[in-house]
Amino acid sequence: MVNSVFRVFGLVGVLLLAAACSHPIRPIFESQSYPSAQTLPAMSSADSTANYRIGPGDVLNVFVWHNSDLSAQMPVRPDGRISLPLVGDVVAAGMTPTDLASQIQEKLKTYVKDPLVTVIPTQFVGLFTRQVRVIGEAVQPRAIPYSSSMTALDVMIAVGGLTKYADGNRAVLVRNVNGKQQSYEVHLGSLVRDGDVTENVAMQPGDILIIPQRFF
Repeated sequence: MVNSVFRVFGLVGVLLLAAACSHPIRPIFESQSYPSAQTLPAMSSADSTANYRIGPGDVLNVFVWHNSDLSAQMPVRPDGRISLPLVGDVVAAGMTPTDLASQIQEKLKTYVKDPLVTVIPTQFVGLFTRQVRVIGEAVQPRAIPYSSSMTALDVMIAVGGLTKYADGNRAVLVRNVNGKQQSYEVHLGSLVRDGDVTENVAMQPGDILIIPQRFF
């Protein structure tokens, strides 16, 4: 009786082993195929000509000509506002420096004759939606403010390039296209290490670059 039980369990084990061999387990880190970044939709004219938009955390130099008491260097608060003498709180986030300067001029006209205001950002963070974020195997992975005509090479210079563990040619660019997140393959290894400028794709605000680690 005991021998019969063992023979049954042995037969079950052989069958399970045969089934496993006929259906091999897929590797956990199997690479996923994405369309090439070269197939990215063309950048809209609104993005290609966009001026810098002020964001919380930026530091602004507000200069009022011939009125040094009204001039100051100040950070943009987390609520997106700055505080100025006479004027009080002014919304700065989301505006270009030129538009903000015009707004401050209008508010100062009550107190100053023909005010002339210049706004110069001295430290840049930018709006969250207009940042380019780099994660993974970059030397300094971080978010950087988007600027007009920014390319993948500009981004890699800003983050210090690839680490020695990076699999740059399996990098993925995640972009919002028509309200949906799409992923594209971008060959950062060929761009950075081999100087292949054909891989130097244009960036857009909100892009995310994911750089995986290579397998040894």
